[in-house]
Amino acid sequence: MRSGIVWTIVALAGLLIVISLMRFNLTALPEPGHVETRAANLAKRALIYRASRQAIPPRPLDTKASVDNGGTHYGLECSICHGTDGHTQAPLGRWMYPRPADLTGSQVQSYSDQELFWIIQNGIRFTGMPAFGKVESPDHIWDLVNYVRTLPGELHGENSTESVGRKDPSVSVARHRLGRHVGCAHSGSCA
Repeated sequence: MRSGIVWTIVALAGLLIVISLMRFNLTALPEPGHVETRAANLAKRALIYRASRQAIPPRPLDTKASVDNGGTHYGLECSICHGTDGHTQAPLGRWMYPRPADLTGSQVQSYSDQELFWIIQNGIRFTGMPAFGKVESPDHIWDLVNYVRTLPGELHGENSTESVGRKDPSVSVARHRLGRHVGCAHSGSCA
């Protein structure tokens, strides 16, 4: 009698697993629900916080040169997914899930510098974010972190190239050299 009940429970559990697996798929076409997104973001943030507390090398001393170098590296390695302005996704990035992060948004900008360094160095599994730790030096990764930190002031502040140049001339030089200054990013016309 007891074995019959146990087998019935096992059979029902197996049936529920089969039904749930039939409904579940790994397609990246539809956007996930709010619960899945929230759970994934909370887990990601907690794991990045914990992992970034270990062995992060010191940042370069010359921040202005670092931002300039970071702009060059960003244009070569990051803009293919995150877009040239860090906000507008490039065509490749629009079809990824999860979508490439808006680097100018509060979610990314709320990470500490050490957390951003860790993300760029190690990547994030099950996303499109690759690890650059084996192909870039720690100084180059810090250059990218410093460059990403310049993006919000430019995009959410005054919308003119001159104002960006007055705030930090090295940022303006980096943007103009790469054709990614504010006017180019927002109007599509680059001088």
